[in-house]
Amino acid sequence: MTTDFKMRADYQEYFSPAHERVRRSVREFVRKAVLPHIDDWEEAGAFPRELYRQAAEVGVLGIGYPEQLGGTPGDIFFKIAATEELMRAGSGGLVAGLGSLDIAIPPIVRHGTADQQARFVTPVLAGERVAALGITEPGGGSDVANLRTTAAREGDHYVVNGSKTFITSGCRADQVTVAVRTGEAGARGISLLVIEKGTPGFAASTPLKKTGWWASDTAELFFDGCRVPVANRIGAENEGFFLIMENFAAERLALAVMANMTAQLALEEAERYARSREAFGKPLTGFQVTRHKLVEMATQVEVSREFTYRTAARVDSGRDATRQVAMAKNFACGVSNRVTYDAVQIFGGYGYMRDYPVERMMRDAKITEIYEGTSEVQRMVIAGALLK
Repeated sequence: MTTDFKMRADYQEYFSPAHERVRRSVREFVRKAVLPHIDDWEEAGAFPRELYRQAAEVGVLGIGYPEQLGGTPGDIFFKIAATEELMRAGSGGLVAGLGSLDIAIPPIVRHGTADQQARFVTPVLAGERVAALGITEPGGGSDVANLRTTAAREGDHYVVNGSKTFITSGCRADQVTVAVRTGEAGARGISLLVIEKGTPGFAASTPLKKTGWWASDTAELFFDGCRVPVANRIGAENEGFFLIMENFAAERLALAVMANMTAQLALEEAERYARSREAFGKPLTGFQVTRHKLVEMATQVEVSREFTYRTAARVDSGRDATRQVAMAKNFACGVSNRVTYDAVQIFGGYGYMRDYPVERMMRDAKITEIYEGTSEVQRMVIAGALLK
C-alpha cells in the first residue's frame, strides 16, 4: 500500500517527467529545510518567516504564476505535485501558512493593475512579503455575500471599519486582500482592497489557539477608521464578490489535495505500525479486522485521489467544474477524517499520544470539512448545480 508518489503508471496521464522534476525538488526542500524542525514549529505554533524566502528560492511559491511577475507558469498538476510533497512534512498548518498567498494574490494577478502587481504580487512570490486573505467575519461564517465590514469612500481613500476572523497568516501578513462592503446589500456591493500592515487603524490579534494546523498562525483582524487608498482596490468597485468566487474552485481543489495527502500519510503510518505491533502473539496485520480496516482505508484514499485528479484535469481544461470541485472537496475531506480516525484506532492508546504523527493528522483533518466552505455549503453548491 505504501507509496512515495514517484511517477507510477497509475497516474502518468496526469503527471509528466516535468511534474516529477518539480516533485523531486520540493521533496528535497522538505527534507532539508522542514522535516528537521517541523515538530518544534508545531509546538511553537509558527514556522520561521525565513522559510518563505527559502521556499521562493527553490521555486515553490511561484508555481503556476506568470513569469513576468516572478513565477513559473505551468498547469494545475505542477501545483498539486508541489502540495503533495509539502504535505509529506506531516503538517497541514505549515502548508496552509506557506500557501496563504494562493488565496490572497490570484485576484491581483487576474485583475490588478501593473502597479498593483509590482507592489503586491512580485514581492510575495519572492518570499519578501507575506499575503493573507480576509473574508470571513465573526458573525458571518460562510455567508460571504452578507459581510458587514464597510469601506466608505472619502476622496482618494476608503475608510474601513469592521473585523475579520480565522485569517490564515493573519498575524504576520504584510498585506491582506480584504473583502469590504462599498455598496448595496448582498453580493453586488462588495469590493476587494489590499490593506497593508502598519496602516493606521488596522490591527491583528495574537494567534488564535486551534485544535489543529498548529504551525499556521491564525488571527482576527480589526479595522477602525482605517484609511486605504483607492489605488489599492482590486478591480472595479462593487465587483469583489465575483473576484472571490472566481478563485474558489482552485482553493477548494487545493484543500482536497491536502485532505487526500493527510489520509495517505495516516494510511502509511497505520500500515507500518500494524506490521510491527504484536498482539496475542502475532502482528496486527495477522487479524482479519485489521487487514479489512487497512483495505477500506486504502480504497477510500485511492478513489478520492483519482476523483480529485480527474476534477483537476477538468478545471485545467477550462470546463466548468463547480459541481465536481465541491464533490471532490466534500469526498476528500470526509475520507481524510475517516481514515485518520481509523489510523488512530489501529494505534490504540499510542494514537492518542502527541509523539505519534497520526494524532496530529486526526486533528488536522477536521478543519478541512470547514475551511473554504463547510461540507454543508458544498452540498448547497452541488444541489444548486444538480437541480438548476
